Amino acid sequence: MGERGDEALTPAGRLFLQKEMKQVIHCVIGLKNPIHVELVKSEVRNSTMLQHPRFTSLMVRDKRGVEHWRPTQIDIDRHVRVIDEALGEEGNERAINNYLAELSIDSDGLSMEKPLWEIHLLMAHKCIIFRIHHALGDGISLMSMFLASCRKLNDPQALPTIAAASTTSHTSNPSSSSILFNFWNLLVTLWFCFVFSLDFILKCLWICDPKSTISGGAGVELWPRKIATATFSLQDMKTVKTAVNATINDVLFAVISSGISRYLDFRAPNGLRDGVQLTGLAMVNLRKQPGLQELSNLMKSNSGARWGNKFGMILLPIYYHRSNTSDPLEYLKRAKTTIDRKKRSLEASFSYKIGDLVMSTLGPKFASLLNYRILCHTTFTISNVVGPQEEIMIGGNPITFFRANNSALPHALILNMVSYAGRADMQVQVAKDIIPDPEFLAKCFEDALLEMKEQVMAKI
Repeated sequence: MGERGDEALTPAGRLFLQKEMKQVIHCVIGLKNPIHVELVKSEVRNSTMLQHPRFTSLMVRDKRGVEHWRPTQIDIDRHVRVIDEALGEEGNERAINNYLAELSIDSDGLSMEKPLWEIHLLMAHKCIIFRIHHALGDGISLMSMFLASCRKLNDPQALPTIAAASTTSHTSNPSSSSILFNFWNLLVTLWFCFVFSLDFILKCLWICDPKSTISGGAGVELWPRKIATATFSLQDMKTVKTAVNATINDVLFAVISSGISRYLDFRAPNGLRDGVQLTGLAMVNLRKQPGLQELSNLMKSNSGARWGNKFGMILLPIYYHRSNTSDPLEYLKRAKTTIDRKKRSLEASFSYKIGDLVMSTLGPKFASLLNYRILCHTTFTISNVVGPQEEIMIGGNPITFFRANNSALPHALILNMVSYAGRADMQVQVAKDIIPDPEFLAKCFEDALLEMKEQVMAKI
């Protein structure tokens, strides 16, 4: 049994401590002005982060091997690492990405002898990297916590704007035709639930994606990494989404589908048959309120938007098509259809409940093996976190960019996107022995969006 004051880890927290699923999140913040080390330490000491017990606790195991959070005293100097020298002679962005690539295969870098987070200050590059173990929380929790320490650039007393939940009203006393329509919708939803849940189970157990020049596999998480950044204009994405009444997530998925087809055209023009399916594994926020959350809500134990890891997974199939024979907007239409069906299927909730059931009945070791297996059976990972809508600052220093990535996985391709003040940066993390040119792949994604925008503008 743990000592008095100990808090047991959540099932998801225990999962991310397993060898096969050990994950560290890297939050990357670019600053306009030089970094003042003592000011950073002061901001951390007074931040909401240190008011949360998980950031001031050690991870310990009792005699039965069960993990607990145990409160401890924080020594800020042990958590802040200052890198004074420039990281090579390459450009600022490439140098930062090279540093992140090294961190991505260093999941053992967070010592269990202190709370599981660190801050790296890249002084020459005016960049701060938060390294936070995934057992502490997911991207939504961590972004919400970080924003609680920031202020709007044009209003230094105001907190950043956080996306609000949308509400939908329903009419009462429905007509017989609407009842029939709702009954048909229920049947369609049940059908999608059955089909996609079965597909998810089969992907966990047996079915693998066909091998391609971007496929990973067991052990690839240990291979050296490279990272490049694809940058998109949110206004361009909004322009494209109006073409078929889509969402930003639909556009992102379409851009990834088109960009991967472009890349495969270049790397292996005769290696894949047209129309072959590859599968992405997407992370979906399952909180009752979508988007970012007010930190006060996340800290409430009875809140549907509470702190921790609250996300499910969905399988997103993409289809390789030769770029010179494809209509760019066809990717968007397919993406919208696929994601609309996935939303109706409750696949993300199903994956979360299945994982929770396996964790509680068979334990974290078996659950991590199942998660590892589905990673080995799919081709790439996608995540997307919506950041602040306006320019913000921390400690009086304006923030120039937000990015994120995580520890390496068996996938050779991992895509993490964060939006901030009118643009979105997607970190393209690759196993460099499989995908040696992530900069070209990032450009394939950027060109895919621009081509879709040109197609939309031509039709106006």
